Amino acid sequence: MNWKIYLSGEIHTDWRQQIEDSCRASNLPATFSAPVTDHEASDEAGDVLGAEENRFWRDHKSAKVNTIRTKTLINSCDLAIVRFGDKYKQWNAAFDAGFFAALGKPYITLHDETIIHPLKEVDASALAWATTPEQVVEILKYVITKEWLLAPKSLDHSSDTERKYGFNALPILRRLKRFHLKAVAFHKPHRHVS
Repeated sequence: MNWKIYLSGEIHTDWRQQIEDSCRASNLPATFSAPVTDHEASDEAGDVLGAEENRFWRDHKSAKVNTIRTKTLINSCDLAIVRFGDKYKQWNAAFDAGFFAALGKPYITLHDETIIHPLKEVDASALAWATTPEQVVEILKYVITKEWLLAPKSLDHSSDTERKYGFNALPILRRLKRFHLKAVAFHKPHRHVS
């Protein structure tokens, strides 16, 4: 199977290229797509339909033209990576994440720890949260081939893998098991003493 992976979000760094290059180097059967990442071209996408004096209508037309691409690619993808940078607010990425969730498409969020709180709902629907493109590649390698590039030697908290790559680079099953145990503990009925 060739995996179709959509790369949504922040356009000011080379995170997409890092993921694509690492996946190619690992010979992963994956094809990548993305929205238009040229900011100026994206803003001008609707200009072909005629000039607008009001900025709202110019942005509105460009958003609709851009949506032809993004909606088509999102609908056809198997998995998505949604990147949130720390410099700009990526409202479009949050919108895409909601679209993935509504369609039942699995997605991984990619952002640093400083913006965990504002993204709590987006992260709650994600199947994984990564802080580096390398972690995303680790997850893709596992999901696509069932192998880890950096196979952890143990699953204890002191493993070198966890120290080097963080909790998010550990096997997904471990994360799900921990989440399940916490969820069970959280939902455990309390006994009322009268």
